[in-house]
Amino acid sequence: MSAAEEPLPSNATAGVVRIGDTVRRPAGPWTDAVDALLEHLHAVGFSGAPRPLGRDAQGRQVLEYVPGEVGAASGTYPVADLFAIGRMLAELHEALAGFVPPPGAAWQRLIPPDREELVCHNDVAPWNLIRADRGWVLIDWDAAAPGSRLWDVAYAAQSMAGLHPDRPVAESAARLRAFADGYRLDEASRPALAEMLGRRARAMYELLREGAEQRREPWARIWTEDGPYWRGTADHLAAHTREWEAALR
Repeated sequence: MSAAEEPLPSNATAGVVRIGDTVRRPAGPWTDAVDALLEHLHAVGFSGAPRPLGRDAQGRQVLEYVPGEVGAASGTYPVADLFAIGRMLAELHEALAGFVPPPGAAWQRLIPPDREELVCHNDVAPWNLIRADRGWVLIDWDAAAPGSRLWDVAYAAQSMAGLHPDRPVAESAARLRAFADGYRLDEASRPALAEMLGRRARAMYELLREGAEQRREPWARIWTEDGPYWRGTADHLAAHTREWEAALR
């Protein structure tokens, strides 16, 4: 490793480093498609994603380094921030609606979505969010793939608002409402979001469980660390669907 390289923390991708005002990430079969997506976001004026800068001599993906505060621990954002993050996600989906993937685009699809309507980030969570001078910026786009707005919102709301069993249901419900209101979720979609929260968390649990059974990294490692959390969270979210529905009305 060059002395100029500063390793950056990453739970799922090894070898991510900073060099000056750039980030270098190992490239995969999906990287060209991700770069096209990020270039589209830059072209349409969406500032909440890093700009792609090509490849370096080692073939690594080169991205703009965005200085700022990396996300707060899951569930600790104040309600005002949840509203603002929800609005940012809505603006992202609006910007992505016009994206046409390049011919033959390959994506790293980790979890099958409920349906496909546009390319989504698929990992909108505190560890991938930076509070920068220009606003909220999402990083780590390796899991971007076709999905649905609601599938993306369900994961983001659970992760950002901290909808877990250790928090009183009434408090979680209010935090969920703030995120959905920030997103400007339409009335017809709100009952569907309430039901989808548990399904989306269960899908994450299944990804880790299957990864552990097949000894696929990093999922096998993350299973040992977070498997019980995702099972408990999925059960909790499914058990309180009526409370989420009531809060979202």
